[in-house]
Amino acid sequence: MSQVDLVLVGGFLGAGKTTLLARAAEALARQGRRVGVITNDQAADLVDTALLRGGGLAVQEVAGGCFCCRFDDLVRSARRLIDSMQPDVLLGEPVGSCADLVATVVRPMQAHHGEMFRVAPFSVLSDPRRLREAIGLAARRSFPESVLYVFRKQVEEADLLVLNKADLLSAPEADELLAAVADKLPGRRVLTMSALRGEGVEAWLAHVAAPAAQAGEHLVEVDYDTYAAGEAELGWLNATAELRAAGPTDWLALVLRLLGAMRQELSRRSAEIAHLKLLLAGDGGAIAANVTGSSAEPVARGQLGAAARQAELTVNARVHLDPDELQRVVRGCIVAAAGEAMSADVRHVASFRPSRPQPTHRFSPGQAV
Repeated sequence: MSQVDLVLVGGFLGAGKTTLLARAAEALARQGRRVGVITNDQAADLVDTALLRGGGLAVQEVAGGCFCCRFDDLVRSARRLIDSMQPDVLLGEPVGSCADLVATVVRPMQAHHGEMFRVAPFSVLSDPRRLREAIGLAARRSFPESVLYVFRKQVEEADLLVLNKADLLSAPEADELLAAVADKLPGRRVLTMSALRGEGVEAWLAHVAAPAAQAGEHLVEVDYDTYAAGEAELGWLNATAELRAAGPTDWLALVLRLLGAMRQELSRRSAEIAHLKLLLAGDGGAIAANVTGSSAEPVARGQLGAAARQAELTVNARVHLDPDELQRVVRGCIVAAAGEAMSADVRHVASFRPSRPQPTHRFSPGQAV
């Protein structure tokens, strides 16, 4: 059996990983390559999985923990895609709050399943706003130090650091940030892109697909107490609800109203948003919306006709807030946004703090593959 290229894309919540994977899959398909995707989350009902499947991609989802703690599930998911579609490339997106992936996923995959996969250089996608905070260029920090610790460890272990959303930076801002990265991580390869616009995606693919490119070169020391504390600072919520309208409805306005209400309620609690995603799907269409920080502008795309009377809403929220309070905010906002013109049945909610990481495998610095 020939090796399948395994391309893992790490990075903090809201960095744009799912957008990059969708763009990359499109580019690879144009090259005639078959592509499968493996998504990852701490719980089921993942917006990203639904969006990627809605785009026609073959997707497997690993839920209940990061790839590092669900390593065997990752391998099984990859095998299912190999058996069902014989992919040339598998794209994998780890949980956005996970770090130490070179030691716990990249190196173990090379050591234990090297005959099956050619593991590509490990890319870490970064939102420039978050990166500025992590390396000390920002005037204020949105998250506690333990959360920024996780972000910094993600950046340190990258074979390739990808500065996404570069279109949001002025030329002087980009130069300042790149100079700071070069000072913190001398010699590290850095690419810039706008995954949303599709700019720089093919250059990134060319780099990770290069036959001689090395993967997993940067094993970093990680304090698991600080790492676990950083993950536990975030409240995690996945929810689904069924909305039923009595008459014609402007579904896009509803989605934006709901997202705006959530932002307002979280702002009142000084709760920084790491990532907030909504997907509303009904007969004949779907609308996806997200916001990647309390000060970031919301983005919505897609459409659902006014004649639709029923829609399924999926909400994924990662916020610096107690999970129980986060659940109250989300439930209340869904009911308020629905108003009297429709019914809103919140059918499933999972809200929690991520548990301490317990990797299946972990390579130490100096340990040979």
